[in-house]
Amino acid sequence: MPFNRRTLLLTSAAAAATGLLAACGGGDDESPAAAQQNIVEIAQANAQFSTLVAAVVKADLAGALSGTDLLTVFAPTNAAFDAAATALGLTDGPALVAALPASALASVLTYHVVVGRNLSSGLVAGSLPTLYEFEGASAPLTLALSSGVQLTDALLTTATVTTPDIEASNGVVHVINKVLVPPGVLNIVQMAQLNPAFSSLVGAVVSAGLVSTLSAPSSSLTVFAPVNAAFAAIASTVAGLSTAQLSTVLTYHVLPSQVLSSALGPVFGTPVPTAATQTITINNNATAPAIATITDTTMTAANIVAVDVRASNGVIHVIDKVLIPSL
Repeated sequence: MPFNRRTLLLTSAAAAATGLLAACGGGDDESPAAAQQNIVEIAQANAQFSTLVAAVVKADLAGALSGTDLLTVFAPTNAAFDAAATALGLTDGPALVAALPASALASVLTYHVVVGRNLSSGLVAGSLPTLYEFEGASAPLTLALSSGVQLTDALLTTATVTTPDIEASNGVVHVINKVLVPPGVLNIVQMAQLNPAFSSLVGAVVSAGLVSTLSAPSSSLTVFAPVNAAFAAIASTVAGLSTAQLSTVLTYHVLPSQVLSSALGPVFGTPVPTAATQTITINNNATAPAIATITDTTMTAANIVAVDVRASNGVIHVIDKVLIPSL
């Protein structure tokens, strides 16, 4: 049967080979013995993948990843899992694996898998379809080759291949230095926590007591998220705000329903109500590479510089200025 995501998700981990072939040298060894190990066995034999192995087992994917279908796995190291866990306020990678439901882990892991044996020499820059499906279609990674092999995920963050071409009997493993974040799995706050460009925003959300509001699974929100440089530009103003005023500023960046970039056109030039009960105006007057602009109560424009970062409870659009409401 041809390999597909349904096969991957339904294959029992019990089908995985129970024994390990003897490790021959380091994890990058391309000796004949190593080449006869499948992807799961390679991960099990390499201490830097212990968190990945735990995630694969919990997600019930070991059988599929040790089968006969040829696969390419971009494998995050323990350090990569630890970094993601720390950003989310957890102690380490194993704590992250324990905290995420098996279904969420399966989504994250399949976002690291591509059909076929794709050696680094055969990779082509552009869109790279993964086995993770979002809204009925494969969720792609963006592959760049100008500075080594780099993968940009749905969160607009980039992982670098640190060790390519660990060949397996059923494909190839490329070691990466970051956990790739798929669309539609984590909530808005978690997505912001995992992108260093939003650390100031996350700190403000925590200070204003809005974490639970922006994390609510029942919500479907739009957040215009200012990058760190935008907060730095008005640092003294932010420092002087009361908690209530900071909450007003932040909710001024939130629409109470999900509005994807494809739906912005119909509201161009029209006042749009925000969760702060004040309006913003989205304008079709941006200078490339910006996509659109937003006018706040000060009548100064913020550029929308990236769109459609999809969370489980809404969407994030990235802006380069903090929007200022009436306080």
